[in-house]
Amino acid sequence: MAKKRPQTKAKRPQLTDAEIPVVGAREPCPCGSGRRYKACHGRAAAHAVTELVQRPFEGLSGECDWVALRELVPAATVELKLRDELPEGVPSVTLATVLPMAWPALRRDDGSILLGLQNDTASGDISRDLADTLQQAFTAAPGTPVQGRRAPADGPRLQDLLDPEAPFEPAVHSGFEFWVPDAENATPEVTASLERANAAAIPTVKLTGVDAAYWCETTDKNHLRWVMPHPEEQLLDALARLHTAGRSGLGEGTRLVGSFRAHGLTVPVWDLPSGMSAQDIEKPAAEFAERLADALASDAPLTAEERRARGGLTNRQVTLS
Repeated sequence: MAKKRPQTKAKRPQLTDAEIPVVGAREPCPCGSGRRYKACHGRAAAHAVTELVQRPFEGLSGECDWVALRELVPAATVELKLRDELPEGVPSVTLATVLPMAWPALRRDDGSILLGLQNDTASGDISRDLADTLQQAFTAAPGTPVQGRRAPADGPRLQDLLDPEAPFEPAVHSGFEFWVPDAENATPEVTASLERANAAAIPTVKLTGVDAAYWCETTDKNHLRWVMPHPEEQLLDALARLHTAGRSGLGEGTRLVGSFRAHGLTVPVWDLPSGMSAQDIEKPAAEFAERLADALASDAPLTAEERRARGGLTNRQVTLS
């Protein structure tokens, strides 16, 4: 009987980390280790996708307004400018707070793109998810929405795609008519959808005299919510100094009631009388900005009373993201 030849296994070519493709989590890792992808090279990729980025909009023009539009403002749009030329057939890219059916993005019939900001994202980096959605929209067929997906861990972020020098200038709307090019001649179904969305929107106005401050109207009282770029600990110290000195308000009947923490920034909130309009608060807000600048410049230790005031502000802080 002839002897069986010993079987030899051909050596698999060794791949560098950069060459290893993404495969299913339970499939063998392409590196040849014999382990499943999720337990081998997929581990680092999964970590990169899920790791929370505390300040996803850092480095973008108008970071404070990005945060406001993501968390506080119902209806607003901003024209975005890319680092490079727009792809052929895409006349414009517009950021929108919310899109119909919570679509991540919409490629309109004319090829223009609406990119939705207030959507659930698949990873811990909102900037990477939005950049991935935008790139999908570039190749979507006109007249179709873009569906969300898990962005590649090594994909670009908004900071890689957008022009860092371009101004970020939100246009706050009273309703969602920007969803459709011709709202006055929309179908009855679209009109009904717009009416429902508009009814749920809180009236909001962006102040013109200071950055990233938004007045809003509710049933019982009005509010000012002001996204600030200062380091949180320094800002809370400054607010405590002003509060103790009786200078943290914005006029008669107003009160600093606490703050939000959102995407790495702090958002002080004031209660306002129901009769105080956005126009009424412009001058007091500008004057407060000057007082705050002086308080931020102080490096003196907090007094006992200021520490108590700071503790009260901290206890009333709510984390949005």
